[in-house]
Amino acid sequence: MSDSCGAPVGGVVLADVDAGNQAVIQGTVTREGKPLSGAYARLLNESDDFVGEVATGDEGTFRFFAADGTWKVRVLASQGFTGEFAVEAEVGKVVDLQVEA
Repeated sequence: MSDSCGAPVGGVVLADVDAGNQAVIQGTVTREGKPLSGAYARLLNESDDFVGEVATGDEGTFRFFAADGTWKVRVLASQGFTGEFAVEAEVGKVVDLQVEA
């Protein structure tokens, strides 16, 4: 299922992911302490080029698999919220963002 921008809707379950041989960037978007469905998480590379986008599901979650290096996660949500977060991804590690929209 997708919405008008083409991003897949659904979110992911964030319980104890094993990064193994991948770098994982994931997070939860909330508003007033409750998961926010229908927000968008965009992954941008170090040059601010668009790499991917997902829409959060009922749990407000998102996940990207990335290469080692510096990345940005831009979160867009209703009521005009935009947040941008610099992250350092490293193979075998999970970066976990908590975003209050």
